[in-house]
Amino acid sequence: MSNAGVYPPPTAPPANMFGNVPGYEDIANGGFIPPTPMKHGPLPQPGPAPTEWSIPSLSEEVAREAFKSFASSNCCYSSAPANDGVITNMEVYNTYRYRLETFTESRSTEWAHKPYEGEQADFYTQTAPRPWEINAAPSKHFTNQTEEIRVPYTSSIKVCDKCNGQGTLPCTECNGDGNKPCWVCNGSGTRSNENCTRCNASGKERCTVCAARGTKECDTCKGKRQLLSYIKLKVKWTNEVDDHVVEQNSGLKVDDLRLVSGKELFKSSQIYPLLGFPNPSISEASERLIREHQSKYAQTSRILQQRQTVELIPITKVNYKWKGDIHFYYVYGNENKVIANDYPATCCCVIL
Repeated sequence: MSNAGVYPPPTAPPANMFGNVPGYEDIANGGFIPPTPMKHGPLPQPGPAPTEWSIPSLSEEVAREAFKSFASSNCCYSSAPANDGVITNMEVYNTYRYRLETFTESRSTEWAHKPYEGEQADFYTQTAPRPWEINAAPSKHFTNQTEEIRVPYTSSIKVCDKCNGQGTLPCTECNGDGNKPCWVCNGSGTRSNENCTRCNASGKERCTVCAARGTKECDTCKGKRQLLSYIKLKVKWTNEVDDHVVEQNSGLKVDDLRLVSGKELFKSSQIYPLLGFPNPSISEASERLIREHQSKYAQTSRILQQRQTVELIPITKVNYKWKGDIHFYYVYGNENKVIANDYPATCCCVIL
C-alpha cells in the first residue's frame, strides 16, 4: 500500500462565520460572556446575633479514649502511654471558624465540532438564543459542575478536513504500508545466516494495529467523513469558599484545623456582616469577605447564592504524666482527632 499524506488538523470556520450571530460577536476573542444584570432586592441588614456560642467541655474519659485510638492506629507506637498515662490537667482552646461560600455561574462559548451523525443543519434557520437566554441549571447548589450545550440554530455540516472526507488516515504504526519489519530479524529476512522462520524470510510481518489495511479510522470524524460544526456553550458552576479561623494560642497549626469539622453555631443564606459576635475577629472577617466576594466574582460571573456559617471548633490540650515525665497531646474537632508530636514510646518499624 502507498503512503498517504498527513493532513493538517481541522481548522475553525471562517472568522466571520459566526460573527453575525447576535450575542456571539466575541467568540473569536476567548468566548467569555459577561453575565447579564439580575434584579436584586434591597441588601439585607445585619440580623440578630445568636445567643448560644458555646460547646460542652471535653471529658477526661473521651480524651483518654481518643488517645488510645490514636496510639493503636500507629504501628510504631506503644500503647503504654495511652493506657497508663495519668491526665494531670486539660486546657481548652476552642476557636471559631467563619466560612463564606459564593456559588457562581459563568458562561463561555467556542467553536466546536463532532462527527456528523445525521443531525439537522439548522444554522440561521432561526435566530440563535443569546448565551444567557439558554436554560441551564445546576443539579445541586454549592458543588462544582460543568455542562456543555450545543447552541440551537448554529449548526452546519462540512467535510472533515483532517482526512479530506475519506474517513480514514494512514496508519502511523506501519506508515500506511500494512506491514512492519519483522521484529525477530529486523527486516532482513535472515537470522544467524538462516531464513527467518518468524516471517518466512520476507522480512515483514502483518501490522496488527490496522489489520494490514494500512489505514485507521479518522479520529476526528470517526469514519463519518463529515463534521457537524456548531457553537458550544460551556456553563460552569463554581463554589468559591473562603475561611477565617480565629487565632488561638494552643500551639496547634491552623492548617490542622482544615481537616476537621466543628459545632455549627450559625448558618444563613442571608448575607450580612455578623455584628455583635463575641469575637470581633469574626465580625471583621465576615464584613471583609462579603465585600471581597462581591468585588471579585460579580463582574465575571453570576452569583446564584451565598451562605455563611460559623463553627466552634473544639480544641483541648491534654497534659499527662507517664513514667515521671509530663507530656501532652491535642484532641480537636468533632471527630476527636489527636495530634501527639512528642509521643514518648515509639519504635522503628520495618514493614515486610
